[in-house]
Amino acid sequence: QVQLVESGGGLVQPGGSLRLSCAASGSIFRVGAMGWYRQAPGKQRELVAQSTGSGRGNYADVVKGRATISRDNAKKTVYLEMNSLKPEDTAVYYCNAYLNLVERWGQGTQVTVSS
Repeated sequence: QVQLVESGGGLVQPGGSLRLSCAASGSIFRVGAMGWYRQAPGKQRELVAQSTGSGRGNYADVVKGRATISRDNAKKTVYLEMNSLKPEDTAVYYCNAYLNLVERWGQGTQVTVSS
């Protein structure tokens, strides 16, 4: 079964940093774009960052300069590093990836930025 498994969420103090990981597993013969979305309570899910199949990073304006997305194709894993975290970064972060040409979602990991 093809799936995405996230890790790395939790409670972070304002101004702190985090690193999220998302690993794809299963019978995978093609990995396309991989990225991260987030959804805060009462808000729509929004793109945070995406790594294209060629490895180029695209970022939402609200995280530009604070986020770095990277991927390890051999491990079928995508990472998101964020610093200077703000309370408004609090959300459930979802991994998204095109695996075998099919869009997949992870189960989500909670990130809470609070003192």
